[in-house]
Amino acid sequence: MDLYEHQARELFAHHGVAVPEAEVAATAREAREAAHRLGADDRGVVVKAQVKTGGRGKAGGVKRAADAAAAEITARQILGMDIKGHTVHTVMLAQPVDVEREFYVSYVLDRAAGRFTAIASAEGGMEIEEVAARRPEAVVRVPVDPAEGVTEAKAAEIAAAAGLPEDVAPVLRRLWRVLVDEDALLVEVNPLVRTREGAVLALDGKVTLDDNARFRQARWGEEHDTAGLDPLEAEAAAKGLGYVKLDGEVGVIGNGAGLVMSTLDVVAGCGARPANFLDIGGGASAQVMADGLALVLGDPAVKSVLVNVFGGITACDAVAEGIVRALDQVRLTKPLVVRLDGNNAALGRAVLDAHPHPLLDQRTTMDGAARRAAELAASAAVVA
Repeated sequence: MDLYEHQARELFAHHGVAVPEAEVAATAREAREAAHRLGADDRGVVVKAQVKTGGRGKAGGVKRAADAAAAEITARQILGMDIKGHTVHTVMLAQPVDVEREFYVSYVLDRAAGRFTAIASAEGGMEIEEVAARRPEAVVRVPVDPAEGVTEAKAAEIAAAAGLPEDVAPVLRRLWRVLVDEDALLVEVNPLVRTREGAVLALDGKVTLDDNARFRQARWGEEHDTAGLDPLEAEAAAKGLGYVKLDGEVGVIGNGAGLVMSTLDVVAGCGARPANFLDIGGGASAQVMADGLALVLGDPAVKSVLVNVFGGITACDAVAEGIVRALDQVRLTKPLVVRLDGNNAALGRAVLDAHPHPLLDQRTTMDGAARRAAELAASAAVVA
């Protein structure tokens, strides 16, 4: 789960990382009032689009306003903008800072190595990607053992390797606490700055939380919203389904993340593009299957749907009952290919045979089912 910048800053402040005073506004009028409270009439204010993507500055989503009246006009210009497919629903107004130097720091999970990596540079800011491309030696990567964490010695090592001032090291330790205590997969600050007064502040922040840790992070519910999600992803989240929208034409449903990932690969190997990732889980009920199928069929980009289930905890007859229930609730206008194997597979196939549908096609192997779904999607695309 990605956080908005203002949410990330709240976490930073909670863990002792200094941030400029700021407020969030959903309307231009609210922006003017917030700017006034922040003292914009004396020193101006920065108006920043709140979207879960980078590149806001270059897209015109971050602007300086001279006073509260100008902040209202600027907010009106930014609200409603489309930035890389994300619509701006709120803006954050922050007190401006007299910056002396800009840095880049982050912690990110390295799944392959089973550890975290600290990434840092003494040249942060909007051009960090160009710095990394032109002079990769200016961006250092330091492995962090999760069991050891970022101790004083490790923080000093990271700072020294990146050429960061010594007074940045304590901030590195606090950012590590954000990552650990909040169950984050990514914590990034760009830029982390030193002001002309000598303070070290986080001017921007990006945090990705681990959804698997939601059960022990009760307050996430207060911070989570679906405004930045694709509508289908938001609907899936409301139903507790593990759904990710992709850019293809074959809808994919399976039970278990590993099986779904394998199915995506097989579909791609058949010359088609998966339209989504949807895992109905290891113990999915018929209702879950019905909800998942209705969700995938609701995607206008989908030309065919492939249901690939290996029965274990989830019995295939329950999956078949879910498909039948979904077909009672949703008018099937796209080809549906079903492969059932494992626990009660024969019974599941019998359930589907007892409820025939002209657009439903059963196959006994994953390769055969994927190949058929790809063919049907291609045929539908030609007809369209």
